[in-house]
This record gives sequence, C-alpha cells and structure tokens, in this order.
Amino acid sequence: MVAGALLAATTASANEDADFGVAPVAALRQADFSAPTPRTVPGAKTIGTAELRNRLRGPADPPLLLFDVLGGAQHDSLPGAIWLPGAGRGNGFDDAVQAQLERLLRAATRGDSGRAMVFFCQGTACWLSYNAALRAAALGYREVYWYRGGLEAWIAAGGALAPLRLSWRKPAP
Repeated sequence: MVAGALLAATTASANEDADFGVAPVAALRQADFSAPTPRTVPGAKTIGTAELRNRLRGPADPPLLLFDVLGGAQHDSLPGAIWLPGAGRGNGFDDAVQAQLERLLRAATRGDSGRAMVFFCQGTACWLSYNAALRAAALGYREVYWYRGGLEAWIAAGGALAPLRLSWRKPAP
C-alpha cells in the first residue's frame, strides 16, 4: 500500500493498543492475514510507537534491527528498515521460510542471539509481523519485539518514511 493510502487508513486502525479480544497463539497463522491481532506474541515483547521512537533516538550499540514484513509492492517504511516480504508466511517452524529467515537473521545479527530486533507490517490487523516474531523467537532470539501498530501507527504519530533496504528472496520450493 502506498503512503497516501496508508495515511487515509490511519484514522480508525492506528490505535496500536486496541483490544480485539483475540487470544495470543504460539502457532503460525496460515491464512486470513488481514484480521485483528492479539495484543501480545508468545516469546516476544510488544513495543509501541513512543517506546520505539525513544529506542531509535537513544544511544543503542548495536542499533535495533527493523524488519518490515509487509508483502506486495515495494513501499516506503520506517527509516533503516530491512524488507522481508514473505517472512510471515509459510506452513511451520520447519519449512523453507524458517530456514531462510534463520540464515538472514544470523547474518543480520552476526550470530548474536541477544540482538534486539523489531518486526512490523501494516498495523493491528496484520498477522505477518506476528508470525515473523514467532519465527524469530522459535529460532532462539531473546530480544524480539513486535511493533503491532506498524506503518499505520508510525504514520499517524507523524513518523517519517524512507525507502526500504531489500533483503529477502523467496525461498526455493
């Protein structure tokens, strides 16, 4: 979705704290990715816009890794984000998506399983980042954050967007 359409969508859906009454689950969601999400992810911490901004502004060594897992056409995103379309899809924690994510995260973190990483997508009605956070936690990463509000909350709060860094290639069948 382009920034103009995202901005129009932020009015009703940018409330990153909305409780839709959806219980957290430890299994990957495999269909209907555009649906209300739980407020938390097992094995990850939910991070809001204010805390994310503070952590991005503060002295972090190494800095947070930001992963945009929204699919579709390439789009602008949070500054410094790495684009991983497809990281929130797949069939289970033993599929080709998991294997590829493991390789990418190992390279991005330089093998540091304590490196802080944030997964996000469209907003509170997008399961792709939820799934990606579950995947990272299943790989043993200890500082996994889920930015539930995603692009919608970031834009609604006046956050700037920038071109993505492309990193993901679709796994081989």
